[in-house]
Amino acid sequence: MGSSHILIVFWSIWLGGKRGANLKKDEILNILNQVKNNLVSPEEALLKIRQEPFEDLGYAKLDHHRELRQGVAEVIYGAGKTNEQIQGIVSAMLAKKQNTILITRLASGSASYLSKYFNIKYNELARIGIVGEIPAPDGAGKIVIATGGTSDMPVAEEAALTAEALGNTVVRLYDVGVAGLHRLLSHIEDIMEARVIIAAAGMEGALASVIGGLADCPVIGVPTSVGYGASFNGLSSLLSMLNSCASGVCVVNIDNGFGAGYLASMINHI
Repeated sequence: MGSSHILIVFWSIWLGGKRGANLKKDEILNILNQVKNNLVSPEEALLKIRQEPFEDLGYAKLDHHRELRQGVAEVIYGAGKTNEQIQGIVSAMLAKKQNTILITRLASGSASYLSKYFNIKYNELARIGIVGEIPAPDGAGKIVIATGGTSDMPVAEEAALTAEALGNTVVRLYDVGVAGLHRLLSHIEDIMEARVIIAAAGMEGALASVIGGLADCPVIGVPTSVGYGASFNGLSSLLSMLNSCASGVCVVNIDNGFGAGYLASMINHI
């Protein structure tokens, strides 16, 4: 079978057609190899992989091709959505064989509502709900998540659960801020062995710079909205982390534990 036939089949994945079974990357590659080896015709392969690139629910357009494009399926942002909308989105994802569904910024009341319909694991501290099973870790190494104080734990747990739902081993180092540096240094082995480190801290946000000066891996700073008036709800920590003198430190938005956990997972899977 010529390369032009394979190209036609490949583009059909992106352009979509009528709704069909939700296929994973390895399944798509298997079908393309069958076309290459003349085991199936391009027309037969097209029938197997034909699917709309998104599903319009009226209030949401589900991107079923996101895992194919980016390696991670779409995540539901729970804040601002009604219970019925979240239920509908989860149902549509399950119908497409999504094994792990992550819902961030989910209120406890919404979690209780969803528990009537799905087997959902809810962490109230992180405001994260997970429908389905957390996959076995398949990342290259460990993701270490450190916090300046106990008050930073909600953001850190959002990062931790996100990373675990994306297939990573997570090590938690909580309340190891620079006000008592010996607490952090007692975990120096974990820091040295990490593949990527997330540092969540409010107030002056110095933790990211300190860890950045110790570690030989990427450090993701997460400024938190923790602190007194002059911390400006995390702005002070954000600016401190952006101005870090330690090389290898990058920064996500204030309280964006999900973004940090997602980015750490990408690094850990390279």
